[in-house]
Amino acid sequence: MPYKSISDLSDSVKKHLPKHAQEIYIEAFNNAWEEYADPKKRKLGGSREEAAHRVAWSAVKKQYSKGEDGNWHKSHPI
Repeated sequence: MPYKSISDLSDSVKKHLPKHAQEIYIEAFNNAWEEYADPKKRKLGGSREEAAHRVAWSAVKKQYSKGEDGNWHKSHPI
C-alpha cells in the first residue's frame, strides 16, 4: 500500500536512510505501486508490493550508497 508520509516507512528504512533518501524512497515506491498494479507489467514477477520496493531501493541507490556502518550516505560523483 502506498506511503502517506515518512512516518509510515518501516523502522529499518527510517533508521538507516537519511531524510532525503527516505523522500526518494517514498516517491519511487508510490509511483511504482501505481505503475505495477497490473501483474503483466512486473518483469520479475512477485507481488505489487515487492515490485514497488525494488523500484524504491533502485531509486535510492542512484544517489546513495550503503556505508560500512550500515547506514546510507550520499554518493559523491567521481
